Formats: sequence, C-alpha cells, structure tokens
Amino acid sequence: MTKRSAWHVQWSMFQDEEVFLFQDWIAPATLDDLRDQDILEGGCGGGQHTRMMARVARSVTTVDLNTTDLAQAYNQELKNVDFVAGDLATIQLDQQFDVVICIGVIHHTDDPDRTFDNLYAHLRPGGRMIIWTYSAEGNALVRWIVEPMRKIFFRFLPKSILRVISQLLTALLYVPVYTIYRLPFMNRLPYFEYFSNFRKLSFIRNTLNVFDKLNAPQTHFTTMDTCEKWFNPSRFEADSISIRPYLDVSYSLVGIRRQHDN
Repeated sequence: MTKRSAWHVQWSMFQDEEVFLFQDWIAPATLDDLRDQDILEGGCGGGQHTRMMARVARSVTTVDLNTTDLAQAYNQELKNVDFVAGDLATIQLDQQFDVVICIGVIHHTDDPDRTFDNLYAHLRPGGRMIIWTYSAEGNALVRWIVEPMRKIFFRFLPKSILRVISQLLTALLYVPVYTIYRLPFMNRLPYFEYFSNFRKLSFIRNTLNVFDKLNAPQTHFTTMDTCEKWFNPSRFEADSISIRPYLDVSYSLVGIRRQHDN
C-alpha cells in the first residue's frame, strides 16, 4: 500500500474532533490568535482542524499530499477554505501567511527539516508559526518496540484488520490505565501524563491514536535539539519562542517570525 493510500484510508476511518486537544497542541497560542488571520495549514488529514480554524479565520489554505478530497468533502459548506494537493516540502504558493500551522504532520514527512524550511518561507514577517510534533524524548517504547513491529509486521496488514487490532489493543490499555496508572505515587511510570489524557478521550479517539502508531508509513521523532534549531532567535522573536513538552511524548512549538531575519 502506498503512503497516500495509507493516510487516505486512515482518515476515511477516523475523525479528530477533540477541540480541547487542538487547543492544547497550539498553546500558548489560542483560537482567538487565529481570528481574522490568513492561515496556511500544513497537512489536513480529514479536515477537522481545518474546520475549527475556518470558523474564526479570514481564510485557510490547507495543503496535503494525500487527503485534500476527504477534507474538502468534510468542509464543503465553508467558503473561506482552499484545498491544495501538494508536498509540504516543495510546494510554492507565491504567498505568505499570517499564521502557518502544522499539527501532527511534520514528523511523518520524508524530510522534516526541509518541510519546516518551506513552511517557514510561507510565513510573513511578524506572522506566527505553530508546530506540534512527536518527541524523541519520552517515546522509547514507541521508537524501539512499536516502530520495529510496525515495519516488520503491521504495515503489511489490510487496514480493516489493522483497525480491529487497534481496537483490541486500545481495549487492553484500559486495564492498566484505569488501575495501575491511578494508584498513588505512580507518576514516575512511563506515559503517566499521556494516559491522563487517554482517560479524557472516547474509545474511538483512543483507537485512532493506536491505529496511527501502527499505520503511519514513516515517523521521525523530533529531538529537543531539532526544536531549538527550528525555533531559534535568528528566525523568531526571542520572547515569542515557546518550546513546550506536551504530556512527555510530544512538543508544541510556537514563535513569531522576526521582521528581519538574522
């Protein structure tokens, strides 16, 4: 199965409509910071985040290599969204935007550094950039156990079977998450913070998280060094840079582009 079809099937099966998660991932930016802005969305999946932003933005231009048709169908009544099929690392839109946002996508691209540089090139001076990405730090279990199993086994399975496996694994996770992980003094356990969010989400949404880990054609886990390379004071106003670990498994990155790059 090609990369395109893998993502297309995933977003045909699942939706990501948890507003509180989106708000957590973009913090310290808020939805109000997106109000009346021209936004470039790097990767749209099924278009759920597109809709959240389009409700407040002046315009949203969403670029995705795989799923713009799904996102467009989901948002067909919106008049302020343009859907562009293209590669985030190479596309040239001949426009700079007030906000460039990329949620949960950059780590799945062929070359995250090249993708970041191209997204940055589409951000106007004084504009805000928002990235949410899986972290290398805190993800040893996924990096060294889940990822090898995905490459060796899971990626070859029909997606319908992978969905059933994801449902079973999700159901099994409920046992420790609602027992061991709720005992006093267990906050040093791996993924303790992550599982606090697990208890806030529906079974279907938790299944999406598991499915995503087993389905993604590729994942590059972002290090703190990479975050600091991307969001550095030569590109962004120093007092605007926020590099924030989220639930010990990802990074939320926010910064305002300098008026003049150093």
